[in-house]
This record gives sequence, C-alpha cells and structure tokens, in this order.
Amino acid sequence: MRKISVLTAVLLISYLFSNGKNAPAYEADVIIYGGTSAAIIAAVQVHKMGKSVIVVSPDKHLGGLSSGGLGYTDTGNKSVIGGLARDFYHRIWQRYQLADTWNWQKPSEYGNKGQGTPAIDGAARTMWIFEPHVAEQVFEDYVRENNIRVYRDEWLDRKQGVKKKAGKVQTITTLSGGTYTGKVFIDATYEGDLMAAAGVSYTTGREANATYGETWNGVQTGVLHHGHYFKQNISPYRIAGDPRSGLLPRVSGGDPGVKGGADHRIQAYCFRLCLTDHAANRIPFPQPEGYDAGQYELLTRVLDSGWNEVFNKFDLIPNHKTDVNNHGPFSMDNIGMNYDYPEASYARRKEIIHEHEVYQQGLLYFLANDPRVPAAVQARMKTWGLSADEFTDNGHWPHQLYIREARRMKGMFVMTEQTVLGKSRVPQSIGMGSYTLDAHNAQRYVKKDGFVQNEGDIGVDIKDPYPVAFGAILPQQQECSNLLVPVCLSASHIAYGSIRMEPVFMILGQSAATAAVLAINSRKAVQEVEYEQLKQQLLKDQQHLEQ
Repeated sequence: MRKISVLTAVLLISYLFSNGKNAPAYEADVIIYGGTSAAIIAAVQVHKMGKSVIVVSPDKHLGGLSSGGLGYTDTGNKSVIGGLARDFYHRIWQRYQLADTWNWQKPSEYGNKGQGTPAIDGAARTMWIFEPHVAEQVFEDYVRENNIRVYRDEWLDRKQGVKKKAGKVQTITTLSGGTYTGKVFIDATYEGDLMAAAGVSYTTGREANATYGETWNGVQTGVLHHGHYFKQNISPYRIAGDPRSGLLPRVSGGDPGVKGGADHRIQAYCFRLCLTDHAANRIPFPQPEGYDAGQYELLTRVLDSGWNEVFNKFDLIPNHKTDVNNHGPFSMDNIGMNYDYPEASYARRKEIIHEHEVYQQGLLYFLANDPRVPAAVQARMKTWGLSADEFTDNGHWPHQLYIREARRMKGMFVMTEQTVLGKSRVPQSIGMGSYTLDAHNAQRYVKKDGFVQNEGDIGVDIKDPYPVAFGAILPQQQECSNLLVPVCLSASHIAYGSIRMEPVFMILGQSAATAAVLAINSRKAVQEVEYEQLKQQLLKDQQHLEQ
C-alpha cells in the first residue's frame, strides 16, 4: 500500500471537511428555520400529526418576541385566537395559577388590565399579559413534552446554504457546516432569510397606494395618528431656528417623498423593555458604552415644550414589571436606523442591533440622570430599572429586537388593506387576524416650514376579524414547491401592519405545519394541498377560520 505523508493526510482531511464530508447531517420530514413563536408552534403541530421535525434556530432563546419582552400581548379580538395559539395563552394562565410564579407580588395586587379585556381571563382559562421568562418556559415545555429536536445558534448560510432540485429545497446548510435534509421546509424567521435564499420573490419597504388601490400604504406625510408625532413646533437645528447650524442627531435632511408614493423605508424597530419598580429586583439603568447625551437633544426640546407623556406606555405585567413600548414623538423607536436591516449581512445586522441597544439604553440613562430632564420626570424614572430576574444571560436586556417588518413574500395571494378591512373576499382561510392597521413611524424629517415631524405611524381600526388566505403563506409554485412562509407572508406593508402580531404568527405557524404534513402525505407540492382537507384538519385542531 502506498504511504502518504502526514502533511498530505492533513490536507486531505481538511479538503474533505471543507467539502462537507464530515460535517454533521440531519434529516426529518419537516425542517423549520427560526426560533420564533411561529417556529415552535409549527414544530408541535408537525409532531402531533405524526411526522418528524427539526427546528434549526439562529436564536439561543425560543419564542421570539413572545418571550423577548412583548408581554403586553397585541391580540385584537381574542375570540378568533384558537388552536395551539390559544393553548399557549392557556399554559401561561396555568403558570400564573401557581403561587411561586408570583414571587414579587400577590395576584390580588395585580391590576389585571389587558388590551380591551382582563389580562387574566378566568372564565376562558387564558392569560394574555405575562413576564418574558414565563413565556420562554412555556416554549421550552413544548419542546420537552414533544421531544422536538432543536439546534440552536445555527445560522443559515445565506449565500450557498440552500440546495434546490426541480424547484424543491433539498437541504439547508448552516454556517457551522450542519446540513438538514427535509421533504418540506418552513421559514418561520422574522427576516425571511430562508425564503430569500431559496429564490422566492419578495419585497421590502412600502408600496405605493396605487399598487393595490390602498389608502394607508406608502409615504404618509401629514397623517398624524396615535400621538407619536410632534404636537408643538420644534426646531430640528442645532441652533434653534438656524438651518445653517446643521441638523440635530436623528433627524433626516432628505426629501420625505410624495404622499402615497412607494419608498424603501422600514417602520421603526425597538426593544420591548421589561422594567421593574420593585427595589428588591431592580437594577439601576447603566450608562452604556458609547453613550452620547447629544443624541437626545431633540427630546430635551420636546420636554421643554411641556410634553409629559414619558410613562404612558409603561404597560404593567405581573410582579411589578412592565412591557415598555414606544410612545410620543421621541421615544423607544429608533426611527430611520433600520432601513438596510432586511437585506443586511449577519455582521451588519449585529451592528444595527447594537446601535438600537445603545440608543435605548442611553435613552433610559439620559431620562434618569441628565440635568436637562425635568425633575419630576427624572425622579420617577429613577424608581424604574432593569429586572434582575429577566434575560439573565444578556445583561438583563431583551435578547430579541422587535423586527416589526422586514421582507414580505410575493406569494400566491397578497393580503391587502381591502382584505384586512373586509372590503374584498379572502379565499381559503387558514386563520384569522383582527388587530388595527398598525405601522410605526418610518422617518423623522424637516417640514417645509422648518419644523421637525415624524412620518409613517398609522392606526386605523378594524371593524371585524378577517381571514388570512392559504395563498398568503405559499410561494409561487414555479419558484419553490416545498416551502411555507407563515411570518414573512405575502402582504402589503399596511396589511402586514395588522397581521404581524404574535398570536397570528402562532396561528399561521400551526396552519403552515398542517399544510406541510398534508403535502407530504399526498406527495404533492404545498401549493397543491387540497384546501377542503386542510380546512377539516384545522377545524379539528380548533383553529378559527371565520367569525
């Protein structure tokens, strides 16, 4: 036998490994990419229907926003939340029936205020308002009880990691070298990375109103909803009233665009903050590295104008904690700092996420410590801090940025303003939404009169719940015939503003999983699944398909 040198052997081993020969390989009927609430619910449904499933999660923590700070649930009409989504909120209720869950507060002391209904609905045995760590434990319970294989901190190789054959995804490979083979794939990420890498058509930003005959899409200059705008004339210039002095930080000097026109802008992201005013569990707001008080100069002018709504979205959750959201003209939303996020590299996304962290951490520190902040605001802010028992491996800071919108698929059916408002028919319902048409600001600009204003925040009430079409989670068949997309689904910007709620993502995750299993059983493309069969299974599993 011919002998080879040690160097040659090393090079050969290196070559084989680099070509994936020794990389780990996994196989299941359904491969789910993502660690969101939709991903875990989808996995549970696949398992319950008797198929094997693997969750490939870029996240270490499961549940996305549902366990990442959004504890004051945006639900809309709760009567149309069924299936495993309702089971999730039932399990939350069960957790809060245990005395040791109330470690900082007695149940009787909690105000039980929810969005339109009580937070704790004893009659329905559901709970809609909760702490992040409690929600995360429920997701972990789902994984444990159903023996779901989850591979964490596994990031899709977005350049070369999707292998297709005859219009079907065969395998996906992560940056660590792991390869996952499946019959059907589900993209349950907030970003739509698998969908994009698989060559499925999508869009970002805002369509023109003319595209789908809408009213609330596109640039919305002069439309002032929700109170998240400048109510007083505030100068955006470093020297008030002097354009030659330059703009203050976080104000755009660009043209805001034509009202109703399309643009590339993305509604603002933020972290949903779990703060506490309970001294035994409170950590004072730290000064973040890179803190610059000058970033909040515009806020000082807002406060000086008499605006006093700093604490209006400190929504209470159990155990003396809050889910803090954006409120007002200058708040938690980091307006205009996320435009490139959907298409950005992983490295660039980390930079964007870090910038959002520094911005919000700096905002908290500024309000609690800067002498320019009104004394009453500062004194009250000092009573709040980070919750010591939340996000304990991440400096008590949420592990999930609120990606309100990234990519949106161009699928078999496009959900639009008309379908959400009940003005046009939706075929083949797989679940229901009911939340307000809701979009956050997309830009902060200078008006022609020289004062600053925000743009893009829309809030339009919906009269009745509406169905979400099966076709909205299906790519065009010629693009990919074994992929479902329940999170970055096919919808216009403004329609997505209503659909993009965590209960709906769970509903659509379960429905996508059901369609995946039926496609496998029938050996058909996901687009060819017989709707009547899908409908009957969804109804059997207590999904609500109509009001």
